[in-house]
Order: sequence, then structure tokens, then C-alpha cells
Amino acid sequence: MTKPKIVILGAGYGGLITSKSLEKLLKSGEADVTLINKHDYHYLTTQLHKTGVGTAADRQIALSIPELINSNKTQFLKASVSSVDIKSQVVHLEGGDTINYDYLLIALGFEVETFGIPGIKENALEIRSFRSSKAIYHHIINQFNLYKEDHDPSRLTFVVAGGGFTGIEMLGELADGLPKLCKEHDIPFEKIRIVAIEAAPSVIPFFPKQSIQYTMDVLEKRNIELITGTKILECTPEKVVLEKNIEVPTRSLIWSCGVKGNTIVHQWGLPIVKGKIAVDSYLRVKSMNNVFSIGDCSLFLKDEKNALAPTAQVALQQAPLCAKNIVSTIRGESLKAFEYHHKGSVASIGLMAAVGKVGNFRLSGLFGAFMKQVIEARYLFNLGGPSLIIKQHVGVSREQIKVTVKQ
Repeated sequence: MTKPKIVILGAGYGGLITSKSLEKLLKSGEADVTLINKHDYHYLTTQLHKTGVGTAADRQIALSIPELINSNKTQFLKASVSSVDIKSQVVHLEGGDTINYDYLLIALGFEVETFGIPGIKENALEIRSFRSSKAIYHHIINQFNLYKEDHDPSRLTFVVAGGGFTGIEMLGELADGLPKLCKEHDIPFEKIRIVAIEAAPSVIPFFPKQSIQYTMDVLEKRNIELITGTKILECTPEKVVLEKNIEVPTRSLIWSCGVKGNTIVHQWGLPIVKGKIAVDSYLRVKSMNNVFSIGDCSLFLKDEKNALAPTAQVALQQAPLCAKNIVSTIRGESLKAFEYHHKGSVASIGLMAAVGKVGNFRLSGLFGAFMKQVIEARYLFNLGGPSLIIKQHVGVSREQIKVTVKQ
């Protein structure tokens, strides 16, 4: 009897943790597991802002997948998926290779949502992946070099669109990292301008008023200009056009205003609802018993109308149960329904401050920053135990990962 083949598409939070969980759950020789990802590294999405400003070593953010998995239990394949034939149970890869599967997990993450605003797709910088965040860093350095030639102040104006967690963290990192970059490249930091734009009346509008006020106070103390209650109408290579006849001359708009499911899955004959793959309570693609989907590209309804948000926390909770349900399916056992338990959220505002809410407790300041570090360390522990935590903080390689500037 041939062993069933489990294929996992994507090595983000959902895909990688599912593969790690399968390594523990499957008996020796019970199934073959193949993990497919277009890069040979797994990046920490919640830390990409550090890559954007160069405040962390590449290998602190982008971890080698072969070093994270057990090669005796999981086969890793560096490749890009072009399509999936659901009827024939075949994954087609760019270049022409194919992989057959008996059980498939689709965990291909997100794409950036531009809301159709003119010029965003063409001109904005995205916090989407390690590669796109690295492009932000290279862009900043390029603007510094060009400023020395033409002294155009718009080159030293950095605009962050979106006042949610990702935007707040990016703003804090810019305030932390730009002084050092300015010193390294002989640019007067006092000429730097950092601007935050949010369409809602305030930043992090989903948080309590005290947390909102604290965040705004920290940003203002760090000389970050806040433009709230104002929508972006257009982005050109030289400026951002806003409502109320406001224009901000800039060559650097960093976009953090929303995400959508990976649109590559739309062509595979899957049930797509609101741009994402509709899944049942067991994390299976609806009407399919051998295809699962988790993370940002899947739509899991927590009630009749509302879906779970596309966050790392959701993917991290879905992954272990998804692994159990795949194994239960193979063994002919009953499956368990997924239940999401929100454990709180913490956003850093640079290295020394953060804002968050865990249960009924509001976090801020240094303690909030400490809790952010604890959360990140806990994930590393789940990936590779204490040795990985130590390696990432003490023994991490300082060699840069070679990626193209192209996003």
C-alpha cells in the first residue's frame, strides 16, 4: 500500500507550524510530507518593519527553512506554485514540474489591498514580505544618496499610510532607525520628516481611548506628524495627494492599509468568498474532504456574518489543529472543529515602547515593549526551542540575504 502524500503550499506561520506539527503527530512511514515555498527562508511577518529600516540582521527576520524542519520527516521544495488541478490532485510548479498529492494544505498568505487608489500599486512601498521590506531599506539609502545631489527635501520625507498595528510599528522603527542611517550616510537628521496618514479619526481606532492617546503622544514626542481623518486620493512618484486639498511632497510612501487573500487561488476551481477560500469548521475547503486551507488566504467565519481577521495569531492557532485534522482524516478518525481564542495584541512603537491589550489589561511603555519581545520569543521557542532563541539573539549570522530590489 502506497503512503499518502501530504503537500503544504506556503511556509508562512500557518504552513510551517502545520508541517512541524505533522512531524510530531505522524507515525514513522505513515505519510510523506512535502513543504513547498518560493524562498528557502521563513520570515517573521510581525518583524518586517525592522528589515525595512535595517535595525535587525537579515537572519533575525528570515530563518532558513531547512534548519527549522526535520528533513527525515518533511521534504522541503523551493519552488513557486503556478496552479493546482483539484480534480487530478496535482500541483503544477513554475518551470513545468508537478507534484501529486492525496491531501493538500493551501497556506499561501496575503497580497496587499490598494483599494483601487490611483498610483498606489505603481509607486508605494509595501510591507508584504521580506523581499518587499528589504526594498524599503534599499529605497531609503537610495533617497539619501540622491538627496546629496539635488537637495530635494521630498527625498527625506517618509510617509506611512495606515495607522493600524503594522503602520504604527513601521513609524516607531523609522523614528528609531533613521538617526543611525542618517549618521552613516552623512545626512542631517533634523531634515528628516516622518508623516503618518490614517483615514479613521485616530490611529489604532480599534483600541481603548487611553491606548490611542498614549500612542499618539509617543508618536508626537518622536516628531512624527499625524494626519488623521483624511483619505489618500492618489500617489505619484513625487507626492501623495490627500483629501482637504492636502499634498505631501515625498518619494517614499510606505503602504500598510490592508491585505487580501492571495489571488492565485482564484483560478483553481475553489469556493471563493470575499476573495478568499471558504473553509468549514474543520479548516477543510468547503465541499472537499482532502483539501485544507488556513491563514490569510482562507475565510473562516466565526459567526454567520463575521470572518476571522488575517493575523499571525489566527494562523498560529489554526495550524496545530489543521495538522491533527489531516492526520485524523488519514486514519479515518473524527475531526475537531476549530475555535479561535483571542489572546491579545501588542504593537511596538520602536524598541522602548509598545501598546497593547491582553485580556482586560492594557499594556504600554517599557512593559509593553517587554511583552512584545516575550511574544516573539515564544514563537521562536515553538519553532526551535531555547537553542533557536539564543541563536537569533546571540549567534545569528550577520551576512545579508541576497534579494533583488524589485518588490
